[in-house]
Amino acid sequence: MNVLVSPHNKLLATEYPQVRVVIVGHVDHGKSTFIGRLLHETGSLPEGKVETLKAISARRGMPFEWSFLLDALQSERDQGITIDTSQIRFRTASREVTLIDAPGHAEFLRNMITGASQADAAILIIDASEGVREQTRRHGYLLHLLGIRQVAIVVNKMDRVDFSETRFREIAEEIRAYLIGLGVNLVASVPISARNGDGVAIRTPAIDWHQGPTALGVFDQLLPATSTQDLAFRLPVQAVYKFDDRRIIVGRIESGRVSVGDEIVVMPGAKFARVKSIETWPVPHESHSSRSVVAGRSVGITLDREIFVERGNLLALSSTPPAVSNGVRARVFWLHQAALVTGTAVVLRSGTAEIRSEITTVDKVIDPGALQPSATNTISQNHVGEIEIALKAPLAADSYAVNPSTGRFAIEVDGRIAGGGLILDMQTQRAQRSLSRSTHYLRTADDAAKRIEALAHHLVQLSAPDRISFLRQEIEGRIVFTTSFGIEDQAILHMINEADLDIEVVTLDTGRLFAETYDLWAETERHFGRRIRGVYPNNVDLENLVDRQGINGFYADPEARIACCFVRKVEPLNRALAGAAAWVVGLRADQSAHRQDMGLVTADPGRNLVKLSPLFDWSRQQVAEFTSNNGVPVNSLHAKGFTSIGCAPCTRALRPGEPERAGRWWWEDEMKRECGLHNNR
Repeated sequence: MNVLVSPHNKLLATEYPQVRVVIVGHVDHGKSTFIGRLLHETGSLPEGKVETLKAISARRGMPFEWSFLLDALQSERDQGITIDTSQIRFRTASREVTLIDAPGHAEFLRNMITGASQADAAILIIDASEGVREQTRRHGYLLHLLGIRQVAIVVNKMDRVDFSETRFREIAEEIRAYLIGLGVNLVASVPISARNGDGVAIRTPAIDWHQGPTALGVFDQLLPATSTQDLAFRLPVQAVYKFDDRRIIVGRIESGRVSVGDEIVVMPGAKFARVKSIETWPVPHESHSSRSVVAGRSVGITLDREIFVERGNLLALSSTPPAVSNGVRARVFWLHQAALVTGTAVVLRSGTAEIRSEITTVDKVIDPGALQPSATNTISQNHVGEIEIALKAPLAADSYAVNPSTGRFAIEVDGRIAGGGLILDMQTQRAQRSLSRSTHYLRTADDAAKRIEALAHHLVQLSAPDRISFLRQEIEGRIVFTTSFGIEDQAILHMINEADLDIEVVTLDTGRLFAETYDLWAETERHFGRRIRGVYPNNVDLENLVDRQGINGFYADPEARIACCFVRKVEPLNRALAGAAAWVVGLRADQSAHRQDMGLVTADPGRNLVKLSPLFDWSRQQVAEFTSNNGVPVNSLHAKGFTSIGCAPCTRALRPGEPERAGRWWWEDEMKRECGLHNNR
């Protein structure tokens, strides 16, 4: 429920720093009464609102309560408790305040977490007659877990203890010591009677012994969070649209600002470009077109060069990139009925990115009710803990402390939101070094040329195994070797395995591999004792392709074949290489005229990485001898005359007398015969 901003406040809302404050406290300690009284004292209520509610209360035979201003739902009035969170805006002498009323009842913990997670500061309400209760401490601890570091104490219902200064100081000191122990900054402690108005906006004679601020004055002491406009630029990609001759990247700017001409980086993947134009809606007159936009705006952006961008990517300025990692450490608030344990398969949702993941570590589990660490590494419903998550694909994000906008996430189980959390650490030691070096060497064409020339000078003199080892030594960050289980790939995998190199091995399962290839995949994993990760086409894209083309529609024309190759191979490859610093492939110069031009080591500018072909200058006979001498399993199709193993429908005889589909991409250019995987079509 969003309510109650007077027209006067609307006019002046943008003139003051904004602060979001959550009101928490034990049930019946008077939160809603306090808020209702605040709105009345600040003149924030619409004219006639109080009179209307008094009339409704009279018809119901109930005494009027200030809390009725907030408890607008019928069920809440009947039960006398706050179920949902409400957001109310009003203005103080120097602040524009968004007040979040969070539930205090135990079973509404989920809603309380939802409300508090949006706040910059908190007001903790305590009943003077009841004092600090278990739930008071629970709420204080949850505020600490949520990263809220500014808390003010409001001791309400002082009229019930005859406005006793001793009682007030007793309560204030008890909770102050507790909060300071949690690392929370206690802004102030204020005695009030919300029902009567004492201490809310004015200091009445009943509390003239209190020398601190009134409750309203506390809001002016709260420090606003850093404006999202002043944080680093972050735009999660919602979609990419093709409009006339433009590819428009669409999304909402979560933080920072961006201008035409800025150099941006698309993460993960570290692809660089400059902003060519900023598209807004409705389309303005040309003389009023946007040159710069800030956080909170939904915009479209076009770039000065074609790079692969998809939903789930994160745009940033190249000078302030986000962290990229395949693992995060986080504090999670678990809401699912089934407990969260190590090994649980989940989907992590960060911005527009949705990544299949697995929980690898669960520790520091807290029962918010008992405020005691749990002896078990299991996070039960409505409990809190710290976890480590292994991601099946790299995530671009920030820690919550760096940027709250991109430091929050949700966890999905079986298609439903099961919890949420804060990123504590992106675990990016290697990934960040990879980005740094990749950025340094390959940001521009000149940088890339110099880097590749230096690498080639060393690599050309080395044996194939030493070339791979030298690349691993020279390039910091993630290196990916993509295999299609051809004879060259098997030889390279043997070299990687013998040297025990930290290189990720990936294969693209297009769904159209030969049966013999699937058999070799399993045999290869057994032989080398390592897992080869399969990357698959995006199911939605594949279904759409088949709907458009039919199951064998790629036979129709070159464009249909290119589209098929992109969906089944190129797009999965882009995902496999996202965030990598280098790529190892099994290309040889004598395989085609096109490959002779590729070189031993090249820059892949579209993916911003180094590409090594360690067998570039080998002959097929050398490869066959190497695999035979080292007992490396090879595809049985080679014995039948197949020179290359790829998607079954697109590998075909190259020379008279060869068996059907014994070659590779056979469709158009007689001199190239390359699929879209290597020629960037």
